[in-house]
Amino acid sequence: MPRGRPLKSQIRQNIVEILYFMKEGYGYDICKVYMNIFPKVTMRSIYYHLNKGINTKEFKISQVKVEQGNYSWGKTVEKTYYALGEAAKPSINQRVKEYFDKKNKHL
Repeated sequence: MPRGRPLKSQIRQNIVEILYFMKEGYGYDICKVYMNIFPKVTMRSIYYHLNKGINTKEFKISQVKVEQGNYSWGKTVEKTYYALGEAAKPSINQRVKEYFDKKNKHL
């Protein structure tokens, strides 16, 4: 077994499953969905795995939007939207599918 952290991550795979159904989303939205379906993780961990997933080509940045608003830190926010990359291998997790089926029923 090689040294260092394994390239595979359950958190990153769960994010792949979420993005499969979302098509694209920004970090905070992905984090909210993740915490509704899977055991609690920190938001920092989600962002770490999103950035790591860009390096492993599981995710790609689909767009970066600058939005205006009244935030505690200022008047603008930069939202980075992620989508599945070429190396993503979604396995259609049943828990994620049920979550989005329920969510889409209420719309």
